[in-house]
Amino acid sequence: MDKKNIFGKVDHTLLGITATWNDIKTICDDAMHYQTASVCIPPSYVKQAKEYMGDKMAVCTVIGFPNGYNTTAVKAFETKDAIDNGADEIDMVINLGLVKDKRYDLIEQEIKTIKEVCKDKILKVIIETCVLTEEEKVMMCKVVTSSGADYIKTSTGFSTAGATFDDIALFAKNIGKDVKMKAAGGISSFDDAEKFIELGASRLGTSRIVKLAKNEIGTGY
Repeated sequence: MDKKNIFGKVDHTLLGITATWNDIKTICDDAMHYQTASVCIPPSYVKQAKEYMGDKMAVCTVIGFPNGYNTTAVKAFETKDAIDNGADEIDMVINLGLVKDKRYDLIEQEIKTIKEVCKDKILKVIIETCVLTEEEKVMMCKVVTSSGADYIKTSTGFSTAGATFDDIALFAKNIGKDVKMKAAGGISSFDDAEKFIELGASRLGTSRIVKLAKNEIGTGY
């Protein structure tokens, strides 16, 4: 697969807690150079990044990140604030305790609430696959489909593991036809990226692919 096609599916990501504006500006420059799908950055940098890049690159940010246990009202406020600051895409973390309690109705309602705030902006739902059973993953595929969200996303990259081929294959069998898939966390090579795309992932959340293209050590998210 052509590397340009891979870059076009990458959400070039920097979510480290010590990220400076200079760090963010670097990934913005890299994203524009390699023409990635977006930059995925902390909410506090959205306004600055959007002013810096304008319409040259989509800005994605995270909501309820990384633990997901904020109240729905807080997540809705975060989402509106991010969009008001210029965010084009929203990646939200679900409340994982509700999954364990099997309160799928509450999770679906929360996602619907955030999608309503997003309006025409892209909403990706992070379900943190590494802490879920297969049954829970299948149920979340159904919930995300019913909620009207645009994407189901594997991972925050801040828990015990990131995306796996098996998880994307499982998603592909259980999501609705209008739901896309994002593999995120631990994608460490172009071969891995290509495999995720072949399995059906439309987006890849990673910082390593661009680093590899720049002949830098591919560590991190």
